[in-house]
Amino acid sequence: MLHTYSPCADPRPAQRPDILLAVGGLLWPARPGRQPWAFVLTGLLLTGAAGYPLAAHAADAQTQPSAGPAAAEPERKRLPQPPSTPRPSRAKVNELIDRYARRYGLERGLVHAVVRAESAYNAHAVSHAGAVGLMQLMPQTAADYGIGSVAALFDADTNVRIGTRHLKRLVSRYGIGKAVMAYNAGEGALQRHGGFVTYPETQRYTHRVLTTYLRGKGVSAYSSKARQLTGITLTPAMASAGVKSGSSQARRALTPREQARRMRNFDLSTLSLKVRPSLTDRALDPSVHDTGPESRPMFVLDRPGAAEPN
Repeated sequence: MLHTYSPCADPRPAQRPDILLAVGGLLWPARPGRQPWAFVLTGLLLTGAAGYPLAAHAADAQTQPSAGPAAAEPERKRLPQPPSTPRPSRAKVNELIDRYARRYGLERGLVHAVVRAESAYNAHAVSHAGAVGLMQLMPQTAADYGIGSVAALFDADTNVRIGTRHLKRLVSRYGIGKAVMAYNAGEGALQRHGGFVTYPETQRYTHRVLTTYLRGKGVSAYSSKARQLTGITLTPAMASAGVKSGSSQARRALTPREQARRMRNFDLSTLSLKVRPSLTDRALDPSVHDTGPESRPMFVLDRPGAAEPN
């Protein structure tokens, strides 16, 4: 946007050079033998000291580019727009995964784990970075495999075919664990990090993909068998890497199965309180439990060793 410079918009006091020149004449009055240039020089020095540009009047008539928000902020990247066509069914996606996993010699469980983590089986998914489709392919990666159209990546068949082919190349070169890291962060990042990417996002992603993959094979994620299969060592800390402990994001980093497993493995004997029913068996039924200010709690938490009331 352009705007015309106006002295009224200048935060400095409105000072005119012709007035300052006059002031200069008062401070240095003309005397016999004094040169006229001294009068002009004094006025110009006052003008500069006041911070007023010597060519201010000429600048008033010029248009200057605005430094508004539009000029200050970089242009936002335009993300690919998903088509208006219906998304393929889960059965269709499963069929595509099975087909291309067989074609490229990958375990279908590994491809499913990647698709689940990348897009949750949403063929129209678009990430904030511009990754597209079921396997969240970047247009640059797809171009390496001969796909030059971003719109083509919303086609489930094309996306799974290229994504599975890319994953197979990574697995053949690095092994399963490192391939999953490279799929997320790129091969360059894998090499820069010495074969184990430490980006928090990649740590969480790798943990999510590999635990899903290993669970489908009936293998504990932190076992020696898991290390043999994946080529890397998974740790529970990877699930919430870079996330503050106890935060909602840390809880979201765990899958529902992992949350259930943690609850099952929780040692109740470590609790310092015990639960005691305070009502009859019939009143413990939520459907018949009275509510209101006169109601009694269904359960009471007591300290261990505390005497029960009569």
